Amino acid sequence: MFFSSVGKFVLFFAGMFRNRERFKVYVGLTFDECVLIGVDSIVIVAIISSFIGAVTSIQTGHSLVSPFVPKYMIGLITRDMTILELAPTFTGVILAGKIGSSIAGNLGTMRITEQIDALEVMGINSSSYLVLPKIIAGMLMFPLLTIVAGFLCLYGGYIAGVASNMLSADEYIYGIRFQFDSTNVFFALIKAFVFGFLITAVSAYQGFFTKGGSLEVGKASTNAVKNSCIAVLIADYAVAQLLMG
Repeated sequence: MFFSSVGKFVLFFAGMFRNRERFKVYVGLTFDECVLIGVDSIVIVAIISSFIGAVTSIQTGHSLVSPFVPKYMIGLITRDMTILELAPTFTGVILAGKIGSSIAGNLGTMRITEQIDALEVMGINSSSYLVLPKIIAGMLMFPLLTIVAGFLCLYGGYIAGVASNMLSADEYIYGIRFQFDSTNVFFALIKAFVFGFLITAVSAYQGFFTKGGSLEVGKASTNAVKNSCIAVLIADYAVAQLLMG
């Protein structure tokens, strides 16, 4: 069953590149999807990232009870956790729920109302026309949202750490600058790029092959979120092992 689904997914993805529409058609569709995936998700990403950064800073500060550990380590630990894991992975999981369910629900509704069948009757490659712009937009917008999440995560940690008097503003800023490795940012953006592909592709696959009625659309949305989250976690380990192992 698993290998059958994987094979079906590969054929589904490969079919997007056959009998494609003109390039300018995809440009407009991709910009529309960028707004839906990226711009409409900024608020939820900003809120969650800010509080995650604040919690990380506070919990790190309470864990460093040794007088021999300098206070700026709070900023350093918050920085490394944010860039390497919290910003890309939490953003991926958040958007797996928001974007994944939306994509699966929309495509599932189009399938059961025979809108996809109508496109195919007109000679349009429905998977390419409907799904490819979503995947491209996901791979473009997820890294940008990860950058926003990383900045707000660090800023949330700054506000929480300074407001709780665990460390001064100068100590926190010194910590996030101390021995900074810019390649960590590259790793985070690679993760976000992969997560963007997986979430949009898996969710589109679940919705595109929906069968039945409205009940099955709900099930497809649920499966899209579940499978996307699993794919993100597996890819998180695989990418970390590949790039840093």
